[in-house]
Amino acid sequence: MIGAGIAFGIALWFVAVLDGDAFFHLARVRKLEVFGSLSLQNVGEFKDGSLHPGYAFPLWHGFLALMARLADVDPIAVGRNGPTVLAPLSFALFYEAGRALFRSAWAGVAVVVAQISLTGIAAGHGGSFTSLALPATVSRQLLVPGLLALFFAHVRKPSGALLLSTAAAAGTLALVHPTYALFVGVPLVGFAIARALLVRGELAPALTGIAALAIPTGIALAWLRPVVEATTVHNPSGQEVRRAFAQYPGQLTGNFDHYHVAARLFTRSGAVAVAALLCVPLAYFARTRRWAAWVLGGSLAIFALTLVPFVFPRFADAVSISQARRLVGFFPYPYAVAGGASVLAGFFGVFTIPLALAAGIVLEHAYPGDFGYRFHGTTPAWPTWFALVGGLVALLIGAVRRFRKRSDVGVHLHRHGLAAVAVAVFAIPVAVHGFSHWNRVGSGSGALTRGLIKAFRADAKPKDVLFADPETGYLLAAYAPVYLADAPYGHVAVTKKNRPKQRLRDAYRFYAHGGDLAIPRSYGARWIIVDLKRHRLTLDLPRVYADRRYVLYRLR
Repeated sequence: MIGAGIAFGIALWFVAVLDGDAFFHLARVRKLEVFGSLSLQNVGEFKDGSLHPGYAFPLWHGFLALMARLADVDPIAVGRNGPTVLAPLSFALFYEAGRALFRSAWAGVAVVVAQISLTGIAAGHGGSFTSLALPATVSRQLLVPGLLALFFAHVRKPSGALLLSTAAAAGTLALVHPTYALFVGVPLVGFAIARALLVRGELAPALTGIAALAIPTGIALAWLRPVVEATTVHNPSGQEVRRAFAQYPGQLTGNFDHYHVAARLFTRSGAVAVAALLCVPLAYFARTRRWAAWVLGGSLAIFALTLVPFVFPRFADAVSISQARRLVGFFPYPYAVAGGASVLAGFFGVFTIPLALAAGIVLEHAYPGDFGYRFHGTTPAWPTWFALVGGLVALLIGAVRRFRKRSDVGVHLHRHGLAAVAVAVFAIPVAVHGFSHWNRVGSGSGALTRGLIKAFRADAKPKDVLFADPETGYLLAAYAPVYLADAPYGHVAVTKKNRPKQRLRDAYRFYAHGGDLAIPRSYGARWIIVDLKRHRLTLDLPRVYADRRYVLYRLR
């Protein structure tokens, strides 16, 4: 698996590009690497701003800064090419999670194939793996499978060392991305309930494992509570709900009082996601196995929070709509695919392989996925409802009708190797499509000229304040350890202290109405950048740098 991860990492090297949230995080990494004295308050984007609730403790940012320092490379290089280094670790951790859950090395291989096809290949262009160096992606692709591997190993053979390791993994995840530590607990609670219903056992180790997750997560969330309460989006008002419907078109459905995640969002990732949903009811035939409880209980727990109209708004009140919709990503897709393939291998034997290839071709042709930044709702909703109804029926029947173990198909299925081959064959059409679109996408920092970056980094001092239009400042802060006067609304914490809307209004007033220097001076700015493509503005200030696109001024 590590060898396969190295090969995939090399492939990522050729499509790696910085885009979107990357510059927000690299600006923090830059400050951590350069500043001589640190505090949680001084690594944000504003000199007088407040903590971001999602990244209040920059644990992962600090790790990236350490990598940059030890390797003697620029943080930009760490952000861009870090996925190449981290990909083998992701492969190994998903393999360990699958092996711990299924108690089979071949099943671990099947989990890796399904997961990488789902998140790294199906979309082409490297998928989400190109952002593997960022906290949100690394949490889902490294920290979560590592946590699951420890949890399932503890459930199988309770151990104090495994319990403490699970708690350490949970605490790490809670500090890197707090909501994801909460989200992974949702399917784990579902697993514990399903396992108790299906086999009437293993409740104690499952509950102690959940406690190991809950305690450090609760401590981290309690510490973050004042930061969260200072924001305006964790408890959405009617205006915030309307903004969410506009910002995430197609992802929410219903009215502004009773809304939930659109069922199509579960199939957004294409053929592998559809196959996983169709495999959920097959867990009935292996109901005494742990993977069946994980697939059934985890799926139904996530469905309950995301698809029930009077539940999801309350869940969104607690974690924000932006975060709540991400619970869909914690659906046990690769485990459902690997488990479903093992059941089918028990029924059809070697004929599972041609069936898997045919299914892969049909599903990839019919449902290639919807991977754009804006979801267009082109994927089907029926597999989600099929998984919900089928999974619920499977759990209820499995809880009521308890057959002897020897009659349970899942117990005497020892064909995980055949299942792994079937999953790999199913993924061939996905891989053909994905690797045929294996090129770089995204503008990255291409809007900035090299001369501007070089001049600004040479003259600006750490902790200087830059006044620029939101887009230019946002990009440039990743290249120099400076604070900004304003930033794009979607990339800052919406708090009273940050007052992002006021900052944007001040920037608009400055650039659109003659360049009143009192505005940048009110923010303590020492540098002003004018983007000539956006603004026709000339200032009576010393020019430090100028080209056809940008002019950099020093503010006296």
